[in-house]
Amino acid sequence: MASAIMDQLLADIKTAMKAQDSETVMTLRTLNAAIKDQTVNAGIEVTDEVVTAVINKAIKQRADAIEQFAAAGRQDLVDKEQKQMELCRNYQPKQMDRAEIEVLVRACITESGATGKKEMGKVMHLLMPQVKGRADGKLVNQVVLSLLP
Repeated sequence: MASAIMDQLLADIKTAMKAQDSETVMTLRTLNAAIKDQTVNAGIEVTDEVVTAVINKAIKQRADAIEQFAAAGRQDLVDKEQKQMELCRNYQPKQMDRAEIEVLVRACITESGATGKKEMGKVMHLLMPQVKGRADGKLVNQVVLSLLP
């Protein structure tokens, strides 16, 4: 199964090369290399799920870099990383907001019969496959903790 996201990424690399946008080309090629590295090392086919996982990882890495550069007072590098992060987000599926996550969490709490924070694992086990790649794990964790009695 081919990846529509990967096809779009490759097309955008060509477009950026024609426009001589070196920063965009560099960012997109880095993403492309990370995707190829992941698929070749694991011996798996390029699918939207794999591409999304690599993109999410790249976004998290850039967010961490932004925090570190901001703490060091390097606004120039913060701006550069933010631009790269926004480019990566263009290829990420639409992320769920807190309200959407809360609806799923309530359903999973009911389904699992969880009655307290000690049973959070049951809820997360049911919930994570539903939100994988579409919601930040930290946010999901916070919502589950806030809704469990």
